[in-house]
Amino acid sequence: MQAPPRLSADNMHLPNHRIIGRLAIALLAALFGMTSVATADDAEFQRTLSAFAQQHCTDCHGGDEPEGELSLDDETLAVMAASADQLETLIDVIDLGEMPPEDASQPEPEEREQIVEALREQLRHVVEEAERDGQASQTAIRRMNRFQYNNAVIDLFELKCIVFTLPERVMRDQRGYFDPASGRMPDRIAVGSRPLGKSQMIERRLAGVAAFPQDLRAEHGFDNQADHLSLSPLLLESFLSLSRSIVESPDFNQRNVGIWKAFFMAPGNDTDIDIDQVLTSRLRPFLQRAFRSSIDQQTVDRYAAFAGDRIKQGDDFTEAMKQTASAVIASPRFFYLGGDSAPEQDNAVARSYRIANRLSFFLWASIPDEELLSLAAQGELTDPEMVVKQTDRMMLDKRLKRFCDAFPSQWLQIERIISSIPNRKQFSVFYFSKYRSSMHMMLEPLLVFETVLIEDRSILELIDAPFSYRSRRLDQFYYANTNNLPGNAGSVGSIDFHRVPNEDRRYGGVITNAAVMTMTSSPTRTQPITRGAWLATVIFNNPPEPPPADVPPLDEHPKGDLAELSLRKRLKLHRERASCAGCHEKIDPLGFALENFGPTGKWREQDANANPVDMAGTLFGKHDFKTVVEFKDAILNEKDRYARGFTGHLLAYALARPSDASDTLTIDQIVDESATTDYSIKSLFRGVVTSGPFMQ
Repeated sequence: MQAPPRLSADNMHLPNHRIIGRLAIALLAALFGMTSVATADDAEFQRTLSAFAQQHCTDCHGGDEPEGELSLDDETLAVMAASADQLETLIDVIDLGEMPPEDASQPEPEEREQIVEALREQLRHVVEEAERDGQASQTAIRRMNRFQYNNAVIDLFELKCIVFTLPERVMRDQRGYFDPASGRMPDRIAVGSRPLGKSQMIERRLAGVAAFPQDLRAEHGFDNQADHLSLSPLLLESFLSLSRSIVESPDFNQRNVGIWKAFFMAPGNDTDIDIDQVLTSRLRPFLQRAFRSSIDQQTVDRYAAFAGDRIKQGDDFTEAMKQTASAVIASPRFFYLGGDSAPEQDNAVARSYRIANRLSFFLWASIPDEELLSLAAQGELTDPEMVVKQTDRMMLDKRLKRFCDAFPSQWLQIERIISSIPNRKQFSVFYFSKYRSSMHMMLEPLLVFETVLIEDRSILELIDAPFSYRSRRLDQFYYANTNNLPGNAGSVGSIDFHRVPNEDRRYGGVITNAAVMTMTSSPTRTQPITRGAWLATVIFNNPPEPPPADVPPLDEHPKGDLAELSLRKRLKLHRERASCAGCHEKIDPLGFALENFGPTGKWREQDANANPVDMAGTLFGKHDFKTVVEFKDAILNEKDRYARGFTGHLLAYALARPSDASDTLTIDQIVDESATTDYSIKSLFRGVVTSGPFMQ
C-alpha cells in the first residue's frame, strides 16, 4: 500500500488564500478514512461525515488539480485515518476552530462537536488497537542528567553538602521556607536568584569535584528526556573521573557523609571479625539502594571481591570501601535509568522496582528511599492505591523541592529572562545599581507555582491567582512610588518576598507577570508573535510550526508612513503572504492579548508611537475579549483544554519522553477525574502516577 503524502510545512504554501495546511489535509484524510472503515450500522454517521466533507472540504481537494497535490482517494485516506498522530491533530484544530479555514464554509457548533466526538472515538480505536499489538509508546533507557546525578549521590551517601554547583537551579531557598508537610507557604520568604551573581553559587560542596556539562533541553520540553540523554565515550570517561573525584574529595569524610560509620568506617581490630562477611553485609543494602533493583549474590560477591583485593594490596578498609563506592557510582547500573522492561521481565517485582524509580525521579529527581525499595522488593507497587499512598507521602517530603527546582522553570522557560537585556535608555527603571530587575521578576512565578503545589490549590490559579509573592523592588516596579513592603529591596545575598493579595487581575498567575513579558520581548519593543508562541506552547501545549526559512524579519526601523503605524498594523501587513497567514491566525490573538504589557512588563495604554494599544481578539474562534482580564476569563472558559495542556507537560516530565497521540486518552481521563476537585494540582499528580503509561 502506498503511503500518504508526508505532511510538512511545504503543504502550507497554498495560493489564492486557500490556507489549508497540513492540519486541514489531515482533517480531510481522517474524515474520509473514517467513512471507509465504517460498517453498515454506521450509515447515518457516514452520511453526516460525507455531507460535512462535501460542504467544507472538497472544493480544495477535488478535481484534476487538488491543492497541496493531494488527491483524496479511498486508499490513501484509509491509511491516514489509521494514524493516531493525525487524528490527535485533527481533534485539536477542529476543536480550536482553526479548521476549516476562515474563508471556507464553517460548520455549525453542533456539527463541529459531532465530528470532534467521532474523531475521538476513532482515536480511541486506533490507540487501543496499537496497545493490543504492543505498539504503545514506551520510555527508553537513559542516563541521569547532572541535576539527577547530583541528587542521587547526595541521597546514596546521605551527604550534608551538594556534590557540585548547579547553575540551572535558578531559585535558592535561603532560610528553609520550603516545608510541604505544613501545607502552607510562609507569608515571608528569603530567596536567592542565580543572576544575583557569584555569591549565589557559594554553597557547601565537595571540593575538587567538577560537574559534567549541563544537559540540553528538548525542544518544547525538559532536560530529562530520554532521546536527549545519550552517552558518548567522552562522557563515559567523565563519569569515571567524576566518581573518583567524589570519593577522593577532602570533604568526603565523616563530617559530611551520613553513612560513614555504617559503610566506610573500619569494623575494628577484633581478630575474629570475618572481613568477607563484613563486606558482604555492608555492600548488599548499598548496592540495592544504588542500583534500585533486586541484587543477586553474584553481584554482591563481585564488588566484595574488589574491596577485598584492595585490602590485600595494602589499602586500609576505608580506602578500599571508597574505591568500591567509586566503582558503584561509575557503573551504568547506577547512572542509567531503565526504560520499559521486556515481557519476560514483567513480573510484579520488576514492575514495582520500575515504578519506584519512576516515582522517585519524577518527584525527587533522585533514587528511591528505603520505603519505596522495600515495597518494590515485595511487588507492592503494582497496586495503584499503594502508588497513590506513596505519592502523597513523597509530596510531603522536603525533597519535593527538587521537582520545584526543575519542572516549573523549564515548563515556563523562565531561564530565558537571564539573557533579556532591555534597552537601558528606554527602560532605565528596569535597572538598579549594577543589577537587573530580572533577578526579582523570575522568582515571582516560581513562588506562585510552589504555593499552588504545597497548598494543593487549583491549577486554574496559575492563570488567575488571588495572591502573589512580591519583593519591595518588584512592587515598586509594578506600582510606581509605592514602598509598602518591608525587607531589603535587592540584596545580593537574598531577597525578601512577601505574600500579597492580588486585587488587580491584570497581574497574578504565571502568564501576566513581568518575567514572561520581559523574556518574550526584544530590547526595544514587545514581540507579540513570541508571546503568542509562548502561550500556545506553555499554556496549551500546542506549539506552532517553525516559520518558513524564507520569511523576512520585521523591519525594526521602518520609515515613512510605516513608522507611525502600530505594531499590530505593521505585523498585519507583514503576514499577508499566504505561507504565513495560517500560523499567525493561531498565535496572533494570543500574543496581542498581552500587548498592554510593555517590553519589561509595565502596564501601558499607548505604544511607543502613542497609538492606543489594541489587544482585542478572539480565543479559539469563540471567546471574544477586549481586556486582558477578559482574556484570562476566556482561558478559564476553556479550562479543560488548559488542564490537558498542563497535564501533557506533567506526563512528559514524569515519563521522560514527549507525550504523544497515544497518550491523548490518558490525559483526557486524568483531566476528567481532576475536574471533580476543581483541577487541584495534586489530583493531576495522582492521575499521572496511576495512569497506564506510568504503570505499564
